[in-house]
Amino acid sequence: MSEPVTRDSLAAGLGALGLRAGDRAMVHSSLKSLGQVEGGALAVIGALQDVLTEEGLLLMPSFNHGAPFHAGGVGYFDPRETPTENGLIPETFRALPGVWRSLNPTHAYCAWGRDAERYLNRHHLTLTMGPDSPQGILCREGGLCLFLGTDYFTNTFKHVVEMSTGAPCLGRRTLELPVHLPDGRAVKLRTWGYRGARCPISDPHEYADREMERRGLHRRAQIGRSTVTLLRLTDFFQLLAGMLREGYAGHPPCHECPVRPNPTPFDVPSDWDDGANDLLPDSPSRALGPLAWHNSG
Repeated sequence: MSEPVTRDSLAAGLGALGLRAGDRAMVHSSLKSLGQVEGGALAVIGALQDVLTEEGLLLMPSFNHGAPFHAGGVGYFDPRETPTENGLIPETFRALPGVWRSLNPTHAYCAWGRDAERYLNRHHLTLTMGPDSPQGILCREGGLCLFLGTDYFTNTFKHVVEMSTGAPCLGRRTLELPVHLPDGRAVKLRTWGYRGARCPISDPHEYADREMERRGLHRRAQIGRSTVTLLRLTDFFQLLAGMLREGYAGHPPCHECPVRPNPTPFDVPSDWDDGANDLLPDSPSRALGPLAWHNSG
């Protein structure tokens, strides 16, 4: 039987892996993978906060993957109450005082630390996984990605690479969905259209894992029963962008792929101008301006 993981032992393990005070990191996590954890999800979040400190940034997914809009769902996204579909650690994180949440109807993020509001408050005004999305900003500012008991299968940053390089399989703000704002207003906001079939290059997670390992672009350690991986987003961006541009493992380049977004009842014409990298002048979203929900406790 292995010793229980504690907040202190997890923080020590993360520090030994290379995570530092002031770092900015996207974290994908599995509580179960760690084995017995004294304090559960709160201890894991506490350890991450201890290491990064308030001068850093802790970013987590709080995606609902469209669950509120499926049959039997409530029919709207509310940043104050809509649960995540990403596990107990992100679900616990989103409800903590001091945490911010963005307003994307299906793929909102939560953040804590320095500049958390800045990372999230324009998410509903840009491409869901584009270069100015929370993870896009994180990459641009030298951020990290941490797989805490997960692997490249959970790496949603691959979609930032895809959207930033013009992948035709992802709709650019082509779904419009009801959102209840923190002030009580009911509005409709945009999100992406997701592809109707797997990407043959980025979806097989073993491809990216193999290439990152071969090139020495990630670090791994064992904490408790969990394998933990740390990488720089810029390294992953360059790797995957090249694979998509040139093709990989016998698959053609991204621009030759026939896969397109899956049709849904919520489809609308895009309100995005690729040339200007901004909303179209007549997009109703412009009137809303920057906004995110802050859990003041």
